[in-house]
Amino acid sequence: MKKIIKKKVDNLDFYKIFKPELTPKRMMELGVFGGAYFGLDIKEYPKVWFKNVKLSKTFDVHLNRFKVVSGLSREHWIEKGWIFKEDPLGWFQWYCRFANGRRIPAMDEIQIKRWKNFRRHVLAIEKNCEKGDLGCRKRQRQAILQWAYDPYR
Repeated sequence: MKKIIKKKVDNLDFYKIFKPELTPKRMMELGVFGGAYFGLDIKEYPKVWFKNVKLSKTFDVHLNRFKVVSGLSREHWIEKGWIFKEDPLGWFQWYCRFANGRRIPAMDEIQIKRWKNFRRHVLAIEKNCEKGDLGCRKRQRQAILQWAYDPYR
């Protein structure tokens, strides 16, 4: 796991750009991570988030909204330096905690910039698919869902 260096962040403008299109609750209702992102360890999060969610102890592609595997392995995330000790499960764990009010400015800046950079996949869908054609680029749609972008473009 990558160690984050705590530094004073003078410019907090990155908070202004963070406008996720979906809440963690809605993302899970739509079907992300094969229902297994947290395993079954969800006690940290509001119970209401899981009211209409199908969870699984292990990944189940049928629980994904687009019924496809999308994304990279945890090993790849670690290799790329995308896993931090504050959120050992990755970006979505960070987002859930952020949505619950946790703020770590240095970590937030990193994760918000990663979220912003993922927008290139949204643009690829908009450029290459007819509006509303949910069969077009299903893997990319599943991926943008995992980053709190609306896959129903």
